[in-house]
Amino acid sequence: MSSTTKPKVYVIGVGMTKFTKPQSTGLDYPDFVKEAVTMALNDCNLKYTDIQQATVGFLYGGTCCGQRALYEVGMTGIPIYNVNNACASGSSGVYLCKQIIESGNADCVLACGFEKMLPGSLEAMSSNPDGRAIAVDKHLEVMSDTYGLFPAPMTCQMFTNAGKEHMEKYGM
Repeated sequence: MSSTTKPKVYVIGVGMTKFTKPQSTGLDYPDFVKEAVTMALNDCNLKYTDIQQATVGFLYGGTCCGQRALYEVGMTGIPIYNVNNACASGSSGVYLCKQIIESGNADCVLACGFEKMLPGSLEAMSSNPDGRAIAVDKHLEVMSDTYGLFPAPMTCQMFTNAGKEHMEKYGM
């Protein structure tokens, strides 16, 4: 680690849209991102042009969803990093923004996140139409061998079984 002092990092503005049920509005993720980012910028009295880099966290989206979402608020010509890390996508995006500032690569960055899901449980989103390797296939294999699988959303089972494993290992 360098002996130089890292700059302090602050969250200076926040914005959030109302949580709604899927398809209850005619809006799509770029609309929600525009609303939240506009609120955050107004909260700290900044303009779109003050933002030097951005991270956008999401799980169920295509390769360039972050760029598409921020295009609606006028943020073009800046580096935009798409962050996809399951339930930790948002916090991973915030952490990446912190690292960008601490590295000296930017002074003012934006972290945002979104999700627009289908109605129903998380299972409704877990189809694999293009046949790619499934990110959690090895986890599911071990989980099935250790605890069995049940007719419930896989994400819920994964977190439940992680808790069981922790209690077995460390006592509870």
